[in-house]
Amino acid sequence: MSQIEVSAMKSPLIPLATLIGQELRGEEVEKPYLKYGQAGLAKKGEDYFLIKTDCQRIHSDPSTTFSVFAIFDGHNGISAAIFTKENLLANVLSAIPQGISRHEWLLALPRALVAGFVKTDIEFQQKGETSGTTVTFVVIDGWTVTAASVGDSRCILDTQGGVVSLLTVDHRLEENEEERERVTASGGEVGRLNVFGGNEVGPLRCWPGGLCLSRSIGDTDVGEYIVPIPHVKQVKLSNAGGRLIIASDGIWDALSSDMAAKSCRGLPAELAAKMVVKEALRSRGLKDDTTCVVVDIIPSGHPVLPPTPMKKPNMLASLIFGKKSQNSVNKTNKLSAIGVVEELFEEGSAMLDERLGKDSPVDANSGIFRCAVCQVDQPPVEGLSVNSGSFFSPASKPWEGPFLCAKCQTKKDAMEGKRLTRPTVVL
Repeated sequence: MSQIEVSAMKSPLIPLATLIGQELRGEEVEKPYLKYGQAGLAKKGEDYFLIKTDCQRIHSDPSTTFSVFAIFDGHNGISAAIFTKENLLANVLSAIPQGISRHEWLLALPRALVAGFVKTDIEFQQKGETSGTTVTFVVIDGWTVTAASVGDSRCILDTQGGVVSLLTVDHRLEENEEERERVTASGGEVGRLNVFGGNEVGPLRCWPGGLCLSRSIGDTDVGEYIVPIPHVKQVKLSNAGGRLIIASDGIWDALSSDMAAKSCRGLPAELAAKMVVKEALRSRGLKDDTTCVVVDIIPSGHPVLPPTPMKKPNMLASLIFGKKSQNSVNKTNKLSAIGVVEELFEEGSAMLDERLGKDSPVDANSGIFRCAVCQVDQPPVEGLSVNSGSFFSPASKPWEGPFLCAKCQTKKDAMEGKRLTRPTVVL
């Protein structure tokens, strides 16, 4: 029996609007199950990945299980990639309040990802090492997918209808004018490599250091304007499911997003990951570490991901994505009755005060506050609100949260070019 015939015998797929309506009414929504595969080829041995499918929002409660898939593409050594792989998840989870509902947990996740990335960067830089890493970090909870990224590793989503969507943004100076302007405004210099005779070659880089990226974890020798603040995007799938392809730039330098998706359609996840790597190798050769993780989000009752029909030339992406406000998940959600993906949240600002919200975690009785980044409780006299500025500035609101400890406030100021930082170089 063919794959299409088997799928047709199973329960019918539910439109996205119906699925979300059931959740809003508190009705039971059947979770998907995941199948995944990983493949890679090493050139320098600096790529690492994380697959963890047994995470729990509430300890010892299997009904709260969620999964994490991540790629860490290291450069200038492997220490930043290894450290981030070992510590990032715990730092993210520590920034989410305990005892909240699943809906509240998903609302808190984007901000927690920002805090977790920044905390991991601070902790790694304290080690005095100069390596760095890109990060593409994906959390799957039921039909909700949340992707956070710094650097040029990438996550794409291939859904019913044959439309391929980016869940991440590449932070390459060559391709991102907004990031170039931010780096130069914060005190960095952007230019190409100068060779003998004054000729400029290669991609745009940040100096000192010569990094091609504007965001990463680590890279102490480059400067604080290379920030660890991630682009975060959260989407909800219908129970038609979908396929995620998460990969390092060894894939994306060889294949476009559409090419990667098309190269492995119809294959199970494990073979799909191998096929993407094979296609990248055939297209470009092995010029960089090449790592790929494929995750199929499969409707319950279907043995495999339902087949993806060919995309019609005149199909508009707007029929698939019913996009809502990029800055808030609290505004009214515009549902797409015929869509298979709903965008819940997207934010990419590199300004920390724009990413941490306005909550004020202060104990009213003791006056103790919790740092929004490192989650350490401290007296108010030892930290500042992210809204603090000059005492005479009308924009300064030091009594409003969230609050940062002195260490994290120093980090924030350095990332924004408010404090001169001298790169640390370990000889």
